[in-house]
Amino acid sequence: MTQAHTHLSPDAIYPFDARGIAKRFRHAAIFGALDSLNSGETMRFVNDHDPLPLLGQLQARYGETVNIEYRQREPGAIVIDFIKP
Repeated sequence: MTQAHTHLSPDAIYPFDARGIAKRFRHAAIFGALDSLNSGETMRFVNDHDPLPLLGQLQARYGETVNIEYRQREPGAIVIDFIKP
């Protein structure tokens, strides 16, 4: 008997701290994490700078299948929710 997928996070928000990932792997890791999200789940992205080029890439790749919402936008402290509707 197989078990149904259960959320590891009770509120379906999964943290992703990009500051601890080597720059050369960062975008691939982010794309992989976003590809793994199910409908209704959120990846809470944390970074030390505003990732404007990345946001452009995400918009081109995912379009309206991923919503982007800033939670915090201050120098050195960026928090963005990527939401799979």
